[in-house]
Amino acid sequence: MFLDSPLWTQAMFLIGEVTVFLILGMFVASLALIFIMTLSIQRGKVYFPRLIKSGMVFLEGMVRGICKFFGFEDQDLIKFSIRLHNTMNLKQFEEIPVEKRAIYLPQCLRSAACPAHLTPEGLVCRRCGRCDIGREIDSYEAMGYRVFIAPGSTLIKRMMKKYRPEAIVGVGCLMEIKEGLELCDRAGVVGMGVVTLKDGCVETLLDWHELRDIAVIGLPDSR
Repeated sequence: MFLDSPLWTQAMFLIGEVTVFLILGMFVASLALIFIMTLSIQRGKVYFPRLIKSGMVFLEGMVRGICKFFGFEDQDLIKFSIRLHNTMNLKQFEEIPVEKRAIYLPQCLRSAACPAHLTPEGLVCRRCGRCDIGREIDSYEAMGYRVFIAPGSTLIKRMMKKYRPEAIVGVGCLMEIKEGLELCDRAGVVGMGVVTLKDGCVETLLDWHELRDIAVIGLPDSR
């Protein structure tokens, strides 16, 4: 029978060898990717961003497994991927006029006693002084940004469709930013993400300086 022939045996042996070499190659590539990522995190600079992004697409499962083995959490990978995404979009973001940019703030940043009312374009800040949102919105609108306080992703999609921004700076928790950046990629919009310092649904915290550092990219000093 054909299955008992030497040719079939050699073919199966060759396939087995190729499979083993592929697995070993993927393992070595994953280790190299993790090394570059770790070095980038330690030195505060992303090395070979395009290589890392491509590697994460093809080797995500293996990289995730190896990272778990060495004690890295999924959150660490998500944080790094957001930072990587921001780094790769930096040049494009810089070239987009501020009038074609938008900032989306999550409603959870506001005070628990916030008097703002929900409108078709999100929450409208009353500048009551109970939180920092009012002051910050004024400064970004003075720069030329369109700023929204979004109660959820539905409003973000609706405002993207209505105003068609070319660049978006999104603020939120890890998973919100991850999903938001993926949404921007699908829509062909340059996305930049800023992760809140504290998760939750009420009175979360944000490093406003980090948001401002991204928002002023590409703007003249006079702004």
